[in-house]
Amino acid sequence: MSYIARGAPRPLTDIETWVFDLDNTLYPATCGLFEQVQVKMNDYIRTRLGVSMEEAIALRRRYFLEHGTTMNGLMLVNRIDPHEFLAYVHDVDLGVVPANPSLAAALTALPGRKLIYTNGSVPHAERLLQHLGISSSFSGIFDIVASEFAPKPADAPFRAFVAKYAIYPKSAIMVEDMAKNLAPAAALGMSTAWVRTGIDWAEPVSGTDHIHYVIEDLAGFLREAAGLEADDERSRDERKETA
Repeated sequence: MSYIARGAPRPLTDIETWVFDLDNTLYPATCGLFEQVQVKMNDYIRTRLGVSMEEAIALRRRYFLEHGTTMNGLMLVNRIDPHEFLAYVHDVDLGVVPANPSLAAALTALPGRKLIYTNGSVPHAERLLQHLGISSSFSGIFDIVASEFAPKPADAPFRAFVAKYAIYPKSAIMVEDMAKNLAPAAALGMSTAWVRTGIDWAEPVSGTDHIHYVIEDLAGFLREAAGLEADDERSRDERKETA
């Protein structure tokens, strides 16, 4: 089973808008892409603030915990230029991200709009979607710049996102690897799906009532939502009957 259902407010067949996080959600966290981003963050902090590498690593972690993202902490405390920071840390090698034809096929077959809501930047999202071969499946990207640099799970930018794309929450679902970031979506009446990655800081930190699906395999979850799994089963049955 690719997922566990935990009392979703409506069936997946009723979903009209699919909202996806980007990093560690549309590709496996185990591929190491985000580790590259973290290394770039360390280098940026070390150079920009003139601290040791050990101090830079500690500061990156502390700002993430205290301010939601490392960049938000650097903006608030050290007054860095967020555009400069984003361009630097997203200059990474996408070659480590594996192709996922099953995910691409599921997204193509999935009914409804597909949108990206990310703490990253539009250029980073566009590069990654192009690399994965799934750009055509998405009709919009709402990034950290559009959020006025307020990171998830801030409520105001999420509401701005919903308003911009005229999303009807009761017929929408949000898919995300960080459990806490699903809270604003659930509060508006959306269904929510948490992609379990095994990363400590992505795990739930309190109650999980706002999580309606726990996903072990995103491609499998979307294939079932798109009806592809049922088609595969029918094809197998037909082949057995004619064998």
